[in-house]
Amino acid sequence: MLENLRKICIEDFNYPLPVEQIAQYPLEVRDNSRLLMLKDNIISEDTFLTIASHLPAESLLISNETKVVHARLLFRKPSGAHIEIFCLEPIEPSNDIQLAFQQQQNCTWKCLVGNARRWKSGPLEIVSEIECSPVQLTATLARRDETDFYIYFKWTPSHLTFAQVLEHFGKIPLPPYISREASETDSTRYQTVFARNDGSVAAPTAGLHFTPEVLSSLEKKNIKTDSVTLHVGAGTFKPVSSETIGDHHMHFEQVIVPVRLLKEILKYKNKHITLVGTTTVRTLESVYWQGVKWLKKKPESAVMHIEQWDPYLNLSEKPVSTEEALQCVIETLERFGLAELHGETSLMIAPGYTYHIPDAIITNFHQPKSTLLLLVAAFIGEKWKDAYQYALSNNFRFLSYGDSCLFFKHQLK
Repeated sequence: MLENLRKICIEDFNYPLPVEQIAQYPLEVRDNSRLLMLKDNIISEDTFLTIASHLPAESLLISNETKVVHARLLFRKPSGAHIEIFCLEPIEPSNDIQLAFQQQQNCTWKCLVGNARRWKSGPLEIVSEIECSPVQLTATLARRDETDFYIYFKWTPSHLTFAQVLEHFGKIPLPPYISREASETDSTRYQTVFARNDGSVAAPTAGLHFTPEVLSSLEKKNIKTDSVTLHVGAGTFKPVSSETIGDHHMHFEQVIVPVRLLKEILKYKNKHITLVGTTTVRTLESVYWQGVKWLKKKPESAVMHIEQWDPYLNLSEKPVSTEEALQCVIETLERFGLAELHGETSLMIAPGYTYHIPDAIITNFHQPKSTLLLLVAAFIGEKWKDAYQYALSNNFRFLSYGDSCLFFKHQLK
């Protein structure tokens, strides 16, 4: 199976996306976005405000509660040159994102650096005030490799956390296809109503359409809501540049999944489960595969680690049910006295993949030749082409600030 999957040609997942259909700004009201639906091979549309009416009562809806951080830092050298540092992931003293944001005094992160040729040596510095007290942030190049820079940050006063420093000095990192500078409005509109845990450099955009009114309509229909955390990395915007997907390298992203939620999923498995966004999908499908791995070999620690091709490596001699895999994860975590599953995943989902958790997915429209589009195609089959053509022909808005989709799982004949 893996050999055939690796031969999938990315050009088969290309489509012409006019620049004018890439949304540059959010709608004035989040839930006024259009909703394209695909169910039983029938395409229809509505507005997102009505989404509860299209989901079964007494079902479960799971979102991603990661929060986008102000990951772009803009420095100015005494010469006048502007240097931009984009924080990607923590390195020292901890590579755990939750801990890294609580770090005080100093830390080292892997970063991208804009206009790096103008930064030969020496520290960069920004001085400002937080609540009338002076604050200084210094960035020093610790080392670099072919693609990334490792930046040592130090700040005073040292009691401030790195989260507080970024919140004050940094800017929201809008996607590269939004061709404008971030504004104050983006600080709130590029966050979902679910956002709780600092850690992402891109929003889980399917959640951007939800409002308190939508959540209330779900509650009235007895649709239970819950959340996981996947901290979205910059790799989410990385297009597949190779001819086949076998040569594409997926990035690792950190995840947190409560044991409580896994028990809820088991309760709703034979009812209906809707997942909000590709990040939530990848998180929970990764949990399934972690259970498969632990069933095969009893773990020495309860940390999740799922690699890109794990699902395609015949990890089990016989099919493992969703219930068996999740129950294994629950029992393992409880054996180690843990209330949450922590770890990382670089899972790639592409056509040929068998889904284990979602009955429906809420998502946005994705870039041509992207791994996110591959995930959608694996869920709804070849019908993705008709859905996207319908959206293009009917002037739907695309990508992060664009319109929404509700896709029900394609049933193989």
